[in-house]
Amino acid sequence: MTLNRRLFLASATAVTATLAAPAVLGQARPRVIVIGGGAGGATAARYIAKDSDGAIDVTLIEPTRQYYTCFFSNLYLGGFWEYENLGHSYGTLAAEYGINVLHDWAVGVDRDAKTVSTAGGHTLPYDRLIVAPGIDFIEGSVPGWDVSAQDVMPHAYKAGSQTQLLKHQVESMREGGTFAMVAPPNPYRCPPGPYERVSMVAHVLSQRNPTAKILVLDPKESFSKQGLFEEGWARHYSGMIERIGPDFGGDAVEVRPDSMEIVVDGEVQAVDVCNVIPAQKAGRIAELAGLTDGNWAPVTPTDMRSRLDEACFVLGDASAQGAMPKSGFSANSQAKVVANAVRADLTGSRLFPARYSNTCWSLIAPEDGVKVGASYEPGADQIESVSSFVSQVGEDADLRRRTYEESIGWYEGICADIFG
Repeated sequence: MTLNRRLFLASATAVTATLAAPAVLGQARPRVIVIGGGAGGATAARYIAKDSDGAIDVTLIEPTRQYYTCFFSNLYLGGFWEYENLGHSYGTLAAEYGINVLHDWAVGVDRDAKTVSTAGGHTLPYDRLIVAPGIDFIEGSVPGWDVSAQDVMPHAYKAGSQTQLLKHQVESMREGGTFAMVAPPNPYRCPPGPYERVSMVAHVLSQRNPTAKILVLDPKESFSKQGLFEEGWARHYSGMIERIGPDFGGDAVEVRPDSMEIVVDGEVQAVDVCNVIPAQKAGRIAELAGLTDGNWAPVTPTDMRSRLDEACFVLGDASAQGAMPKSGFSANSQAKVVANAVRADLTGSRLFPARYSNTCWSLIAPEDGVKVGASYEPGADQIESVSSFVSQVGEDADLRRRTYEESIGWYEGICADIFG
């Protein structure tokens, strides 16, 4: 819920007097604060700063100095990508685009006063607020698991040390051991992501531990690119992967981190590695700002503006916008629409019709890449798909290799577009 303004102001008087007041009295330019420096937030900050020619003061609040992309982190797990290649800094955004990059946690939003408070004690005023915090996990969605168990049963759905931990666990599995994944219910970040991860773990085990087994516990009836993944698993990793859907207990799973066990529909099984990907919701700050419906933040399809506050925009994984999947490509695409809308709001510049796009690439095995994507436009109530494409079962090896190479080029291009 929104911070109580009276309590917030009482606790922040000293900081406001030293930081916010000079900004209000001496600041001629309109101010934009962006919370979250991922694919959505960093892109929005860059495009507002770049295209406004200094007319807008842009502050990006992001706690980490080095951002590690979730997209392509599965390729790191599979040994196809270096960990260092996932990491990106904010130096170019600050030095070349004049963005005020504040490495701090945003911990509160007073929408009446139009201020953001940080863990470091800052109170920052804004004219427009962009919230792009990614995801958090729904507490209790996997019985037996909470974030205190993430060092034993990692989620690795926020890239960084969790991804490194999961890679180490997979590579250290005993011979003939079992890797278990608890897949998330819809909606969640990167719909093909868990199944690309299964593919990458299977690739590692096929090289290092070929008698190991993979167990996928899935609460969903079906999943993104299912036919493509299942075809690839049968071709490259025959007999290694078993998926248990809701008909066989995949929606009734409990985990026991202390004993490294899973319980599926009442049956206990010991495992060697357990990757728990819980149900998800918008990052915490969106909830604290009072911009969510409980889990996700509803937005208008024309510009990703919050349905609860016209001075706020929510984009990327945290938003409830309609047909677009929660992905890095989607967030980057949405950010450009938001940047255009914010510039129009604050400087009177031309507002262009919104157009959105997304592609999700997945690697199944060496040079066996597949993709799915679509173009989108605003509908009456939500963003709607207007055209789509997907790789086909039975494609030849050369096409799959070119699809993989295309994904490499995309990664390099989008990271340059996000971070400069």
